[in-house]
Amino acid sequence: MQKLTRFFLRLVQEYLPDAYILAVILSMIVFVAGIFIAGKTPLQMVQYWGDGYPSLFNFGMQMVMVLLTGYILALTAPLQKALNWITSLPKNPRQAVGLTAATSLIACYFNWGFGLVIGAFVAKAMGARVKGVHFPVLVAAAYGGEVMRGPSSSIPLVSATKGHFMEKIMGIVPVTDTLYTWWNILISVVVFGMLIYYFMRVETPAEEVVEFKAEDPILVKPVPAGTVVRRTFAETLENSWWVNAMFGAVPLVYLVVNFNKLGFDLNLNLVIIIFLVCGLFLHRSPNDYLAAVKAGVVACRGILIQFPIYATMMSMMGKSGLVAIVSAWFVQISTPETFPVFTFLSAGLINFFIPSGGGQWAVQGPIMMQAAETLHANKALTIMAFAWGDSWTNQIQPFWALPLLGVAGLSARDIIGYCVVWTGIVGLVLSGFFLALGFVL
Repeated sequence: MQKLTRFFLRLVQEYLPDAYILAVILSMIVFVAGIFIAGKTPLQMVQYWGDGYPSLFNFGMQMVMVLLTGYILALTAPLQKALNWITSLPKNPRQAVGLTAATSLIACYFNWGFGLVIGAFVAKAMGARVKGVHFPVLVAAAYGGEVMRGPSSSIPLVSATKGHFMEKIMGIVPVTDTLYTWWNILISVVVFGMLIYYFMRVETPAEEVVEFKAEDPILVKPVPAGTVVRRTFAETLENSWWVNAMFGAVPLVYLVVNFNKLGFDLNLNLVIIIFLVCGLFLHRSPNDYLAAVKAGVVACRGILIQFPIYATMMSMMGKSGLVAIVSAWFVQISTPETFPVFTFLSAGLINFFIPSGGGQWAVQGPIMMQAAETLHANKALTIMAFAWGDSWTNQIQPFWALPLLGVAGLSARDIIGYCVVWTGIVGLVLSGFFLALGFVL
């Protein structure tokens, strides 16, 4: 495993371009495939490209706000103390990597957006605290947790919602038949153990270790006690905590009312509001808050420029019929027993070009669920095979790594080498699970 990891590290460092360049290359591959495989004209593919470009603007803004509000929260004094406590637990680099992986996995299990941000900041704090640990391994371990499918997984949640867009095809499949089955919990536990074991086993030669370099403090430094400072009225407002508290009270009340009415139903928008409220109350002043915003905006640049490119891929894949062509091929070679594993593999393949789980489900889901109905395959198992397949190849798809890489200040080539081997391990194990479950259930 060590030799394999070293091989892929060298390969990725040599040949993997920047994430932006990779997104452009993938979009061109889809463009050409639409012409030569799906039989569309270049002008039609251009039209699909243009139709898709703005389609992720809303989701892209959500991801920017998750990253930005999470970044702001992580720079508050209480969060810094919490991170310092977590990073004081490991006694050596190997334990530091294992704890980072475990923290990311647990956070991602409850909410993937929350997990991506928390995992990145734990990796940074761990890198600053633990000497001798290879920082890219920490970040890769934090990203590895994104493979987990938990209560915030959109595909099984949509399938359990009354009136969802495929209800006529598949009916309503409750989460007790998908997310909370004994076999899905078993898969989650196995993945948890594998991630920690793999990344704790990764060894980096001492001469190649790249330690995290702590940044200069970016927040407004407090004025020493006893210092007399004359401030204008405007400066007083800019340095008053009560301004933050007054603004934060409105979203705080909204959260209390929402959770009282709906229960603890955590979604991406609520995660953003939670981060917003905590950041406002925990920063000392508007000046402090805005200094954190200034630092966080830089980390969002990858999302802003690359998400629209992936949106064009989603549009070209769906409207050209490429998704239907690929899915149909997997359906043709399937039996009722093998259909779940082929669903897993097909979802992983198409995820390279449609990395948004909800977007991929909207395009590919109807094809796979209609096939499951025709083949009399287990529908709940097919749904979870699709969900895990969608998350599986995220590990080598920079789309979801962009928020984490923005926080860490690394490029995709710094971590993908480790993630390639991890993806192979997860793919083999999950394929075995879904193949066996196809015959058992």
